[in-house]
Amino acid sequence: MTADPLLSVRGLRVQFALRGATLFAPPRQLAAVDDVSFELQAGETLGIVGESGCGKSTLGRALLRLLPATAGQIVWLGRDLMPLAEPAVRPLRRDFQIIFQDPLAALDPRMTVGDIVAEPLVTFEPGLPPSEVRSRVRDMLGKVGLSPEMLNRYPHEFSGGQCQRIGIARAMILRPRLIVCDEPVSALDVSIQAQIINLLAALQREFGLALIFISHNLAVVRHLSHRVMVLYLGRVVEIAPRSRLFAAPRHPYTQALLAAAPSPDPRRERTKPRLSLSGDPPSPLDPPSGCAFRTRCRWASEICAQERPTLRDDGDERAWQVACHHWEEIRSP
Repeated sequence: MTADPLLSVRGLRVQFALRGATLFAPPRQLAAVDDVSFELQAGETLGIVGESGCGKSTLGRALLRLLPATAGQIVWLGRDLMPLAEPAVRPLRRDFQIIFQDPLAALDPRMTVGDIVAEPLVTFEPGLPPSEVRSRVRDMLGKVGLSPEMLNRYPHEFSGGQCQRIGIARAMILRPRLIVCDEPVSALDVSIQAQIINLLAALQREFGLALIFISHNLAVVRHLSHRVMVLYLGRVVEIAPRSRLFAAPRHPYTQALLAAAPSPDPRRERTKPRLSLSGDPPSPLDPPSGCAFRTRCRWASEICAQERPTLRDDGDERAWQVACHHWEEIRSP
């Protein structure tokens, strides 16, 4: 029997009101996240991929209530966060944290490393003795691969990889159950990326963390994720177990994404299929009718323009879901 999910998202929408094209024109609505649904189990990593502007980071922030959602449900441990006011959400924040893309910009340059990592403890456990705070900070720095002797240094004295380790220590100090990783390695060198990914995997094993890992790097997502969710123009087009999605993607957009990713094997790179997408992504202010991907899809037909495809599964909801009218006809290249 499948355990109750740690996080359950149903029909989540995030819209932003923009000024009209002219002075007296009505405001326009930009749907950054459009009817997204998924579940996340304890200890699981869900990778989220897609082109720039598809809504990945907006989704991650909305899940943590850092951005206001327009509609839907965000159910955390059986409790819907959407109707809660911020004072009611604040005590729950110790259980879900975020790691940002730019490690140095995410750290206050006026605070020492010890104060940065200790800040969540001071906020959520104000009665903790200073000696206990310091002990826990030193212990967490050791777990992320930093010397406890660095407590009194400032962020500008560290490299990008070390700053990201400090950010991870700050996120981990409260022993959260979920961490949203918003492209945490995209600003780092390749060798440092591997170290940070291995660190996250080790912390996940030790503490039973659930991770939502947002990235453009498909190789990193493949290494770390248990399942992968593909977004296009704010909509989910495919969710599948990592091994199955990378072996035989069903949605045409997922196929094109994987075909565009470089392979480290020169022979495989020369022989793999080439799938080029025609045209540019449509504007989220004026998305196509029906299937948002139809204007760039070689399989598009009349029904794609008339009817928006819903996520359909292959008999096991958590096994594979794809939003395409022709997914049963499409064979992976």
